[in-house]
Amino acid sequence: MAYNLLKGKTGIIFGALNENSIAWKVAELAHNEGAKIVLTNTPVAMRMGSVNELARKCNALLVPADATSVEDLENLINKSIEHFGEKIDFILHSIGMSFNVRKGKTYDDLDYDYFQKTLDVSAISFHKLLQVAWKTDAIKPWGSIVALSYIAAQRTLYGYNDMADAKALLESIARSFGYIYGRERKVRINTISQSPTLTTAGSGVMGFEGLMDFTDRMSPLGNANAYECAQYCITLFSDLTRKVTMQNLYHDGGFSSMGMSNKAMAVYNMNLEECRDCQ
Repeated sequence: MAYNLLKGKTGIIFGALNENSIAWKVAELAHNEGAKIVLTNTPVAMRMGSVNELARKCNALLVPADATSVEDLENLINKSIEHFGEKIDFILHSIGMSFNVRKGKTYDDLDYDYFQKTLDVSAISFHKLLQVAWKTDAIKPWGSIVALSYIAAQRTLYGYNDMADAKALLESIARSFGYIYGRERKVRINTISQSPTLTTAGSGVMGFEGLMDFTDRMSPLGNANAYECAQYCITLFSDLTRKVTMQNLYHDGGFSSMGMSNKAMAVYNMNLEECRDCQ
């Protein structure tokens, strides 16, 4: 059921690759809620994925852009404003990638060139996007910018590696720029700390299936899936959340407030003997 929450609004959505992507679900819902959108991803990702299909479905403009390139971001913002004929109401930053994770490098054996790329792609790209939008005055008053994060920014989770550092930086950028943007232009900036979700990026994390099982057992409401995350994003783009800014908002079925659940303890007790030496 659509509620016309974004009727008349315009937005840019980063990161839609395929039907498993959270950004893909956000694009579909934003379109259904009445928004006009621009879809963007790197040229390589666009060739790998099926974003052209999504663009046709949502009647969206496709603009290739490397989010680590200020020049590409300037081109994206300018083309979007030209396409809409007005400034932008909302942006989703759904970008994250670690070469160290992809190459199986552990946190105590990082390749530092890869580490820099992780930070640039997954976090610094968010600052570049915000700075370009700020300097071009691209966002309407009471607009909304959302980036996707993860609880590993606050807690150590086995296998999440240098992406945890990137997410911590991402959340800090949202707060720092959120203050400036809110104070001067009444634009809100938030991050969503989503449950582990089976996307192309998420599935590359070491032990991901076990992590999803653990968080699902720990969360009173169970893991939030990609579609449910998209629904939450839509509320943050809407006028219903005009005074929410600089927040890291947990969308994880209650996992972030849990210490131990009955379901998780039951599995732990079953395997206690064989895990005596686990670290």
